[in-house]
Amino acid sequence: MLRERRFEYIIKGLETKDLLTYEDMALGTGVSEDTIRRDVDLLHKNGLLSKVRGGAMKRSKNPLTFQDRNTHLKDEKRIIALKSQQFIHDGMTIFMDGGTTICAIVNYLPINSRLRIVTSNVMLVPILANYPNVELVLLGGQLNKETASTVGAAAAAQVEDYVADLYLMGTCGVDTAFGVSAVVAEDAVVKRAMVKSAKLIVALANQERLGLGEPFKICPLDKVDVLITNLDTTDEILDPFRNQSLTLI
Repeated sequence: MLRERRFEYIIKGLETKDLLTYEDMALGTGVSEDTIRRDVDLLHKNGLLSKVRGGAMKRSKNPLTFQDRNTHLKDEKRIIALKSQQFIHDGMTIFMDGGTTICAIVNYLPINSRLRIVTSNVMLVPILANYPNVELVLLGGQLNKETASTVGAAAAAQVEDYVADLYLMGTCGVDTAFGVSAVVAEDAVVKRAMVKSAKLIVALANQERLGLGEPFKICPLDKVDVLITNLDTTDEILDPFRNQSLTLI
C-alpha cells in the first residue's frame, strides 16, 4: 500500500478506535511493523496523532484542561514521580511549574521534607499545606485556569529573585530538533526564566510528549541535564535521545 494510503488508513482508524497497535496497522496495510513505525513517527511529528508505547492514539485524546490532564495517564505519572524522588534532597530550593506530573511528585514527598519550593502551580497549595517544613513560594501573575498556574511576565520576574538547586519541568513537547516547547506562550515565559535560574534542569515527559514540537520554545535540548520518562531506558522510543548531552531515566 502506498504511503499516502497508509496515512489515510491510520488516521481513519483512529476515528473509531482509541488505540491502534503497530501489529494491527501492519496487518491492515500489508507492510512491515518497521514501516508502520516510521509512518507513525512522521504523523506524530506533524501533530496528527500521538505516538504511544506499542502504537498510536488520537491527538485529541490528550486533554488540555488541568482537571482532565490530572486523570490522564495516571500510571505513567506515578512512574515519573517515583523516578524523580532521587533528585530531591532536604535543604534544596526547587522550581516546580504547572504540570500535572508535578502534583504527583509532591504527593510522594516525605511529610518531614525540608525544602523551599518556588512554583507557579496553584494546585500545590492544598497538597503542601500539611508539610510543616516546606516553605512554599507561590509566584504571582495572571492565573491560567486551564493549566491551574500563574503565568506571564510578573511570575517570570519573581523567578529571577532565586537560584534554584533543581528545576522539575513539566513539558508539552520534547524533541531532538526543537528542544523543549510549550502550548501556552505565557507559560513558556515562566519556564524560560526557571531554566535560566536553575543549577540542574530535569525535564519530565510521558511518551506522548516525545517528538513533539509545540509553538512556543522554552530551551534547546542541550540545556536539559536529565530527561525522566515513564518508559524503560532501553525502550526504542528513546533512541533519538541517546546521543544527546543528557541523562535518560
